[in-house]
Amino acid sequence: MLVHSKRKLLQAASIMAHQHHEKWDGSGYPWGLRGEGIHIFGRIVCLVDVFDALLSVRSYKEAWPLDRAVAWIEGQKGKHFDPFLVETLLAHIDEFVAIGECFGSNK
Repeated sequence: MLVHSKRKLLQAASIMAHQHHEKWDGSGYPWGLRGEGIHIFGRIVCLVDVFDALLSVRSYKEAWPLDRAVAWIEGQKGKHFDPFLVETLLAHIDEFVAIGECFGSNK
């Protein structure tokens, strides 16, 4: 539905929807894209989606403590996630946590 839109915002949304399950090492889906073959939009959404999911309560799990989530994401640098984006997230972790506290799903 989004892929055929002429609107830039919906084109970006299409890329995010299609590529946010791809992994830096090529082991993701649906196409097994790897590295910079994954659009930057997909790489960003992949990381922040997982970060948010780890820190959020879900019907099937409790929220992880921040230190556990950070350690897991660091361990996935170069595997699941773009190494540069992981370093950027970690360099600004307090800002990302504050954003999550303002707009997160655990409110």
